[in-house]
Order: sequence, then C-alpha cells, then structure tokens
Amino acid sequence: MDKSMTPPLPDRPTVYFDGACPVCRREIALYRRGAGADALCWVDASACPPVALGHDLPRNQALARLHLRRPDGQLVQGAAAFLALWAALPGYPLLARLASVLDRPLLVKLLDFGYTAFLRLRRLWRPAR
Repeated sequence: MDKSMTPPLPDRPTVYFDGACPVCRREIALYRRGAGADALCWVDASACPPVALGHDLPRNQALARLHLRRPDGQLVQGAAAFLALWAALPGYPLLARLASVLDRPLLVKLLDFGYTAFLRLRRLWRPAR
C-alpha cells in the first residue's frame, strides 16, 4: 500500500488529508513522525480510491479541509478535526488539554476562523484539482 495511506480501521481514528497540498503534506508528516501516530489511520484524499473515504465523504470535501473519522463513525472536519487529532496524539498534550479546558464551541469557532483564512491562502500554492 502507498506510504501516504494506512487503511481505515473501525477501531481507530482516521485522518483524511490533502496530500497534494505541500503545506498539508508537511504538517501531516510531522504528526505521523510523532509518538502515537501508528494508532491512527492516515488517508491521502488526493491519492486514494473513493471507497477509502467512505460513503459520506466526497473527494472534493475531503480535499477542501482536514477531516477525521472517530472510531464511533462520527466524521468531524476543520478545527474540530484538528482538536480530535491533537487529543489522539500523545505528543500534543498542551493543545489537547487546551481544547478540553476551554469552552469548546467557542474554541472551535475561533480555530475554524483561522483555518478558513489559511485555506484561502492555500489556494496560492496548492496545484489545481
């Protein structure tokens, strides 16, 4: 199997990322090198077969922003996906703790605001789909 993907497993969180975006690819590589990364499944939405995304995640949506499917099947996106990712990785205890201590809906809104701004800038260096 391609190194950019580990197959989704129902008992593990699955991260769906845009491997064609240089910034996204570098950030995901950082997470994947850290402790606990092998407890998650990693799916490059730009290079995987559509079936690997699941019936509820069209490729265009998977490429538009980070998604994470929790072991219970719930799909979260954007800032909520980052918070779930940080909580799942032991190398990010400060970020995970911050997320659990602060008012979560407000934190998600603030982080989503910043993430949306990043996504607009990302269009400058991400190849056309």
